[in-house]
Amino acid sequence: MAEETNKNTAPVEKTRYSDAELAEFKAIIEDKLAKAKAEYNTLREVIIHNGTNDIEDTSPSFKTVEDDGANQLSKEEASQMAQRQYKFIQNLEAALVRIENKTYGICRATGKLIPKERLKRVPHATLTVEAKEMMAKTGKK
Repeated sequence: MAEETNKNTAPVEKTRYSDAELAEFKAIIEDKLAKAKAEYNTLREVIIHNGTNDIEDTSPSFKTVEDDGANQLSKEEASQMAQRQYKFIQNLEAALVRIENKTYGICRATGKLIPKERLKRVPHATLTVEAKEMMAKTGKK
């Protein structure tokens, strides 16, 4: 766990990340957010333009039932991926709010700091790994 030392006492456990650390996390999140929004927009384009009357429909071809089925499947997959991406975007935006409130990186179950390594990999995390495992065992979210 992250600790700070005080001149007259034993190490004191940090209760929040410093402004400099929060700025570092903010940069990571903003980068991931920009990439996630771009991917989301691409997925939306796939969904919107999949099956529309574009140039491909004017070329002479014979569509089979399998083609329509594959087309529908890819549209459904793109839709599911877009939904997951949208949720990821919402989670990243919520993390930015926590940074502004200076509550970012604090486990919502234990109140302890989530390790930096975890936040760098999963910047929208709200639980320590231990708390997440504990909640999974009890069936809570």
